[in-house]
Amino acid sequence: MERNTATSIFESLSSGVRLDVFRLLVRKGAQGMVAGDIATALDVPPSNLSFHLKALTHARLLAVEQEGRFQRYRANTALMMDLVAYLTEECCVDSLGQCPGMPGGSICSDAVQPAMALAPGKS
Repeated sequence: MERNTATSIFESLSSGVRLDVFRLLVRKGAQGMVAGDIATALDVPPSNLSFHLKALTHARLLAVEQEGRFQRYRANTALMMDLVAYLTEECCVDSLGQCPGMPGGSICSDAVQPAMALAPGKS
């Protein structure tokens, strides 16, 4: 991942509403949610939510699929895991021997990394 991509992702998550949307969709996994259900779950007006969904989609954090007259949104968990790997790729580089290998291209130990599970499928 390039620095500019990571910066764009963090900028898109700098809104509390967007962070809530992304976390909600991560919980929903491959099922995702339609925009109206997201608005209801987070108590966000639909017009306000569409602005945030567009920003998250533009940053590639969300994938959107048309289902009849509804749009279903899913978290891009592959991009999320790439971001985690980018953030931790040099973990403990100055303290070699303290951090055995870790999945995702990082070298952080289990003590340094949070517990995380890969969501099935890519969005």
